[in-house]
Amino acid sequence: MIWVWLVLLYGLLKGAREIVKKKSLQKNTVIEVLIVYTALSFIFVIPTAPMAGGVPVKEMFLIAFKSLLIFAAWILSFKAIKSMPISLYGILDLSRVVFATLMSLLILHEKMVLPQIIGFVLVCTGLIMIKWRKGAKDEKVPTSIVIFALLSCLFNAMSGIMDKILTKTVTSTQLQFWYMLFLVMYYEIYIIVSKERVRIFSALKNYWIWILAIMFVIADKALFVANQNPASVVSVMTLIKQSSCIVTIVAGRLIFKEKNIGYKLICASIIIAGIVIAVL
Repeated sequence: MIWVWLVLLYGLLKGAREIVKKKSLQKNTVIEVLIVYTALSFIFVIPTAPMAGGVPVKEMFLIAFKSLLIFAAWILSFKAIKSMPISLYGILDLSRVVFATLMSLLILHEKMVLPQIIGFVLVCTGLIMIKWRKGAKDEKVPTSIVIFALLSCLFNAMSGIMDKILTKTVTSTQLQFWYMLFLVMYYEIYIIVSKERVRIFSALKNYWIWILAIMFVIADKALFVANQNPASVVSVMTLIKQSSCIVTIVAGRLIFKEKNIGYKLICASIIIAGIVIAVL
C-alpha cells in the first residue's frame, strides 16, 4: 500500500504549499511568483532529461494539454489565495471532488449509487455553508474570487484524471519533465503577450518561492509514482488528497490568525464525511 502513503505525502505537502503561496504573495505579484516558481521547479527536474525521451506523439499532446490546464488553474488559484483566507481556500479546494465525480459520470460513464449521491449532497452542503454563513462579514469574499477558486478546482480535477490515463503509457519521470517544460513555455508566452512587468531578481530573493518549488517537485513526483501503481484507485486517491484541507485550516489559525476556525472545521467535517460515504 505504498501508493497510499505517497498520496498522503502529496496531500500534506499540498496543504503546506497553499500556506507558502500565501507567504510568497506578500512580497511579489501572482505572475512573478508563478514564473519563477515554475522555472525553478523545472530546473530541479532537468537532471532527469536523459530518462524523459521516447514519449509517443499522442501522449505528448495530452501532456501539453494537461500543462495548459494547470497553467490556467495556477493563475486562478493564486489570485484566489491572495484575496481570501487560506483556511477558506482550503475548504473550497475540496470541491474538486465534486468535479471529479461529475466527470466520471459524463466522461467515464460511471453510475452513482445511493452512497455516492448522499456523499455528493453532503459535499455541496458543506461548500454552501462556507460561502453563505451569516455574520461572516469579516471574511466577505467577492463572488468572482470564489469562482476563480472553483474553476481552479475544476481544471485540477481534469488534470488528475489525465494523470491516471497518462501514467499507463509514460513513466512518472517522463510525465514530470515534459509537463514542467510545457508549463515554463506557457508562462513565457503569457508574459510576452500580456507585456506584464516581471521583477525576476526580486522574486529570486523571495525564499518562499524556492521552498514552494522544492515542495512542488517532491509532491508531484510522489503523486505520479502513486498513479503508476496498478493497485491505486482514483476515488481513494482523491479522498486522501483532502488531508490538505486540515493543514490549511490549522495554519489559518496558527500562522495567519484567521477567525471562525471552529465553524470551518465543522464544514470541513461535513465535506469529508460526504467524501468518505461516497467512496465507501
